[in-house]
Amino acid sequence: MAARSDVQGGFRGERSVDFAFGERLQFGSGASRETVVVSRDISGGRALEVRRITITIGGITVEAELKPTRTAAGIYEALPVEAALNQWGEELYCKIPGVKDHRETATTSVKVGDVAFWGLGEMLAVFLGPTPMSIGEDPVPADRVNVVGRLLGDPGVLRQATSATTMKVERKA
Repeated sequence: MAARSDVQGGFRGERSVDFAFGERLQFGSGASRETVVVSRDISGGRALEVRRITITIGGITVEAELKPTRTAAGIYEALPVEAALNQWGEELYCKIPGVKDHRETATTSVKVGDVAFWGLGEMLAVFLGPTPMSIGEDPVPADRVNVVGRLLGDPGVLRQATSATTMKVERKA
């Protein structure tokens, strides 16, 4: 289960509930539906900026939104990086050296479209589908990873780039 933050919410006199740090909350319906992200750093109580990055593999560029975590901020500060592309099933990853993994969201439960950091190997991974450890359609990393963000749009477009040799990760301008 995700770490809990000090952010609390109540709705029309209902009891307050705790929300998970980085959790997306949706309010309203139809055209007035709004999504917000709980953006309080559970370690220091300070708000962190939501940042976007681009990931380019084999000429195909996708955008990702990073979670407001210290590990994600460290990755953002280390950019730009262009490194050898590795593939394990439908997990694409590259090395981003020098980033401290704070393990805020360490898990082996990831979804298609998740962007995660494996601190031990200093690897940033993008999950497109099943990996060799998967039993079903969901990806399963080989070890616990820190989910640091999510691709915006269709992650499947990167399947066209699996024969590429490099992965470029940059700050979104």
